[in-house]
Amino acid sequence: MPLHPVHRRSVPDEVFDQVLSGVVDGELAPGEALPSERRLAEVLGVSRPAVREALQRMAQTRLLDVRHGGATTVRDFRRHAGLDLLPRLLVRGGTLVPDVARSILEARLAVGPAVAALAAERGGPTLAAALTETLDALAATDDDVERQLHALAFWDQVVDAADSMVFRLMFNSLRAAYEPALDALAPLMAAEVGQVDAYRLLTSALGSGDPETARAAADRVLRPATTQLLSALERLEEAP
Repeated sequence: MPLHPVHRRSVPDEVFDQVLSGVVDGELAPGEALPSERRLAEVLGVSRPAVREALQRMAQTRLLDVRHGGATTVRDFRRHAGLDLLPRLLVRGGTLVPDVARSILEARLAVGPAVAALAAERGGPTLAAALTETLDALAATDDDVERQLHALAFWDQVVDAADSMVFRLMFNSLRAAYEPALDALAPLMAAEVGQVDAYRLLTSALGSGDPETARAAADRVLRPATTQLLSALERLEEAP
């Protein structure tokens, strides 16, 4: 049996997640003041420094407004939070949140072709050569999880070639939300990561510097699994 490192969650992580759940689920409304650090520590059974660290992290992600000497109030995360919150929104309480997963898939399908078009303009033959090596590795395995990792490496190179800081940060956040679910998504993603010929067509378009063909080819790569996953999420939401 293969063994993996055991990751222990820290107390501030637990506090962060409990307060986050309250904010996201609406139990703590925008503008509402949190109890004092002392009171939170008592209720949660943890130390005040652990509470303080968790609240500071939430303030950094723009979920709370912390005023020294004043009340700590809840901010509207839909108006103030950034993409770095996605991984924590996607899975809460050990359960996938369907509407967040759906929004990630929709963003992926919308952004991927645009990134490919930019990469075609700025990457050229050097990019195509690097991508071909990645695709050779993808074609050489029949393990669906490994294929997903090679596909992520492929898109990582495409995003680099697009030379857009905004798209890079978006990709980082989407990847951070996606990677923890690789095993669970393997059966559904097989339709995408197994289509090596479609990836090679996209690579050819990128290498030839043809943005519109690259855009269409990227859509062809991403759409099948996106459609399948969105259908699966609909069934999940409709289930009793």
